[in-house]
Amino acid sequence: MKFNGEYTMSTVKETVLQFGEGGFLRAFADAFLHEMNEKGTYTGKAVVVQPIERGLADVLNEQGGRYHLYVRGMENGEPVCRRTEITSISRAIDPYRDYDAFLALAANPDLRIILSNTTEAGIEYLGTESPDDRPPKSYPAKLTAFLRERYRLGLPGFLLFPCELIDSNGDMLRECVEKYARLWNLGDDFLRWLREENTFSNTLVDRITPGYPRDDERLDEIIEECHGDRMIDTTEPFALWVLEGNHEDEFPLVSSGIPAVWTDDVKPYKKRKVRILNGAHTSMVPGALLYGLTTVGEAMRDPAVRPFLERCVKEEILPVIGEENGSRAFAESVFGRFENPFIRHRLQSIALNSVSKFRVRCLPTMQEYRAMFGKNPPCLTFALAALVAFYKKGTPDDDSAVMERMKTGAFRELLADESLFGADLTVFADDAEVHYRRIMEEDPSEWYKFVGER
Repeated sequence: MKFNGEYTMSTVKETVLQFGEGGFLRAFADAFLHEMNEKGTYTGKAVVVQPIERGLADVLNEQGGRYHLYVRGMENGEPVCRRTEITSISRAIDPYRDYDAFLALAANPDLRIILSNTTEAGIEYLGTESPDDRPPKSYPAKLTAFLRERYRLGLPGFLLFPCELIDSNGDMLRECVEKYARLWNLGDDFLRWLREENTFSNTLVDRITPGYPRDDERLDEIIEECHGDRMIDTTEPFALWVLEGNHEDEFPLVSSGIPAVWTDDVKPYKKRKVRILNGAHTSMVPGALLYGLTTVGEAMRDPAVRPFLERCVKEEILPVIGEENGSRAFAESVFGRFENPFIRHRLQSIALNSVSKFRVRCLPTMQEYRAMFGKNPPCLTFALAALVAFYKKGTPDDDSAVMERMKTGAFRELLADESLFGADLTVFADDAEVHYRRIMEEDPSEWYKFVGER
């Protein structure tokens, strides 16, 4: 195998349809699929669908679906660095250029599993798309069109494991698909097939994945080691996949040694992970970027940002979610994972779609803290102010309409905008505006001084 466009397509059957070709799924589900194929516990590859107009389908195809994954970090107190050539992707399809090829996948009777990771903003019902769009804009609409074709062909449905970090991701995806089915008048028989032949599982995924090691001082050596691979991916040793239901007979994750859990209720796992790990990321990143930092490691070593993050997690997040189910131990492990010396996790990459991330990861904790203690949480209130300031004078990467609204709206007006945050946040406005003015007008050395105040 060479990473120069010369490859031979695999003869292994395609059993997994995957929406998303980004670094996370390639370091997570695709790496697990590769491991299962290598062990002989599962036989099948993933065919990848590029979910947005600009993507990596061409590069993946040039490399025959192959790429190298580096797992780097600490295990049992010892440093590890493992490199694996991942071969579990058969090919990639760009539905924006070849929509017919995308729909043709529905005719493959071997396809049984559908995976996705289209960010927190990906599972949405727009209500403006048509079944004649080629392709429809949103992921749920694309999925509905695909499932309609599957139904038309009289073939069985799927096990769907969405990996987006939103509560009840499987339930929400199913609801969006049903809304499109009704909008497009696909009929009661299709809706019945959708509900009876397809299983939408709620899931939780957890693995810090910086992706391409563009900031690694050994990048040239790494590229040479990987024979010019343009899709090199990096991740940490820790991983966890929690899935509702039990489909081990068809998708033998646990028996293959994959760090997975089948469960009747994913909520306790999801709440712990999203509120603590993702909440820590999202509460820290906008302010840290404006503060002049570039990586999570730098933030963990910074004498101002590190105390802010510890106070945020230990004094605001943990008191709200409680310490049952190992929450405190999990929080302590998160700080160790953030300190991973082998991974340069860019703050800018975490900042993608920061508004929707804040809405899911931080806002529920803010609201519950206020209800429990009768006051605003200081660190998360600062994080809200930093978020708005970041969209004003930072380098946000979000939906163009969101960025325009955040850029031009007045501070209090934005906090009251339920279309942005899903709630009116004016109860936080007085405290948040103090931080916002400080970030917008004062020297950065003044921003985090409130952390020492009690």
